[in-house]
Amino acid sequence: MKNSAVIIFVVVILVVLGLAFTSFQVRETEAALVMTFQKAPDTPITEPGWYFKWPPPIQWVYKFDTRLRVLEAEVGETATKGDESVIVNTYVVWQIGDPLRFHNAVGTVQKAERILREQINDTQNRVIGQYSFGQFVNSDPEKIKFDEMQDKMLADLKDPVLKNYGINVKALGIKQLKISKENTEKVFARMKSERNRRTETTIREGETRAANIKKDADLKRAELLAAAEARAKAIRGQGDAEAAQYYKMLEEDPQFAMFLRNVEAVKTTLAEKATIVIKADTEPFDLLRQIPKLSPKDPNSPDQSK
Repeated sequence: MKNSAVIIFVVVILVVLGLAFTSFQVRETEAALVMTFQKAPDTPITEPGWYFKWPPPIQWVYKFDTRLRVLEAEVGETATKGDESVIVNTYVVWQIGDPLRFHNAVGTVQKAERILREQINDTQNRVIGQYSFGQFVNSDPEKIKFDEMQDKMLADLKDPVLKNYGINVKALGIKQLKISKENTEKVFARMKSERNRRTETTIREGETRAANIKKDADLKRAELLAAAEARAKAIRGQGDAEAAQYYKMLEEDPQFAMFLRNVEAVKTTLAEKATIVIKADTEPFDLLRQIPKLSPKDPNSPDQSK
C-alpha cells in the first residue's frame, strides 16, 4: 500500500509538471503569444480558455494584460502660441492593443509607461503651442478650447504609439492647468485692462447715443416751435385782418357794427343745442325778442359828427 501511494503521488507530480510544460491558460483579461523557436505567430490568442503547446525550448508563451490602465504624465511647463508658459498635467487611458508589436518594441509595462510619458510631452508641446493663452483662461466660456485641445492631442498621440509600440491610447485629458505667479499677475492685469477697455467703449457708445438723441430732440423742438410760430403768425394775421374790418366798420357806422357783433355772438352761442335761461332784455339776446330797424350808413351822406 505504501509503495502504491508513492507511485500515485509521483505520477500526479509528473502529470502536473507535464501539463505545466505542455499547456497554458488564457484569461479574459489576457492575450497570449506562442513563439515557436522564437518565431512569432500571425495572430495572438485573445479568446479565454485552456491551450496546449510544446514544451520549451520548442515553444514559449508570452502573456500580456490587456486591461485598461491610467497613466498620469509628469507635470511639465509648456509655451503657448504667444510664448506664455502654462503648467499642464495630462493623463491617458491606454491598453496593449497589438501584443506582438508591443512584445517586440517595448516588452514591459514599465518601459511602455516611460515611452508614453515622452510621447505625451512631445504632443503637449506641439498642440498647446498652436493655441493662445486666452484659449486656456478667459472670462468668455466660448473662447476656451480645452475640448478641442484634448481631441487634437489624442489624435496626435494615438496613431504613432499604436503603429510603433502596439500601445492603444483610448482617451486623453488635461487633468490640471497651472499658471506661474508672474503669468497670473499678467493675466489679471490683461483681464482688468480688457474690462476697462470694454467699460470705456460702452461709456463712449452711451455718450454718442445720448448726444444723437439730444440732437434729434433739439431738431424736433425747433421744428415744432417754428411750426407753432408760423401758425401763431397766421392766426394773428387773420385776427388782425378781421379786427381791421370791424374797426373800419366801427369807425364808419358804430351802431350797425355793434349790431353785427351781437348777431355774431348769438349765432356762436346757439350754434349747438343749448338751453339758456336769461332775461329777455339781456344783450345780445334781446335781438331774439325784437330786431331793431337798422341799415348801413350811406357813405355819401354828410358826416353828422363834424
